[in-house]
Amino acid sequence: MIKILESLTLFSENAKQLAHFYQDKVGLKITAEAVFGENDEEYYELEAGDGTPIYIIDHSEIKGKNKDPKRFLFNLEVDDIKKAFKKLKKAGVKKIADVYHMQEYGYIATFADVDGNYFQIVQIRPS
Repeated sequence: MIKILESLTLFSENAKQLAHFYQDKVGLKITAEAVFGENDEEYYELEAGDGTPIYIIDHSEIKGKNKDPKRFLFNLEVDDIKKAFKKLKKAGVKKIADVYHMQEYGYIATFADVDGNYFQIVQIRPS
């Protein structure tokens, strides 16, 4: 039986650039980096608070930007969505959707990373 989501992996043509985007613009912390494989693929592990780690890895079959970014996205929970939204916009992160309210859930805003993948910041309403 499944116990937990162990990790989330994003493959990229340029893992270094993507990992540093999430560190420098979004505020995640790079906790490990390595080079492996026959093609010297770069690997980065990012810490997302106390949650599931995000791995960003070079992949030889990934080229260019994500052509279908709505297919998969992930949420990063924040304490203050208005503050986080302003910080990301000021950092030049591409906004896809302004902050909006989802009844019985909380507040959501959608952004795109440098590979064109969508991610959301969310502020969950207290129970």
